[in-house]
Amino acid sequence: MKIIEALKKIKDLNRKADDIRSKISQNCADLDAETPAYGTVEAQSKQIAEWLQAHSDLVKEIERLRLCIQKTNLAVEVTVEVEDGKYVTKSIAAWIHRRKDLAATEMAAWRGLTSRALTPKNYKPDPLKDEVKIANIRKYYDQKNRDRMVEIYTSEPSRIDGSLEITNATTDLIQ
Repeated sequence: MKIIEALKKIKDLNRKADDIRSKISQNCADLDAETPAYGTVEAQSKQIAEWLQAHSDLVKEIERLRLCIQKTNLAVEVTVEVEDGKYVTKSIAAWIHRRKDLAATEMAAWRGLTSRALTPKNYKPDPLKDEVKIANIRKYYDQKNRDRMVEIYTSEPSRIDGSLEITNATTDLIQ
């Protein structure tokens, strides 16, 4: 089974579990003056027990598949072109974390490099003299490099997505 197949199977198993939970909640009790939906009290009780067991089995399979995906994500290395001509190899799990929030966190640091809306100002070094100087903005970073890094971290998630889509479709799940 491929990773993508396991992900889709988990989604379907969750749908089935939702359906069973709905049936359980709708049929778990009634008034003793009513006829049970499944014919007799015993048949109704048996049906509820079967649904509970089926639900438990579905949850166990979801857990098994999730753990297989986690094992696979930790074990399988993927190379991503993080910027034109620069390739980095990491585990699928590491790329998922980069995609989820770490690339954006890195980008936020680079975006924080600004002139802080400062403007040049006139000032008098000595209040007793008429000499006026201009205080100019001083940056402690390279603007070109800042802009390049913001672009790299902005596009990193989509580059990761492209590589992981291929990986999920071609990588066998580790059981």
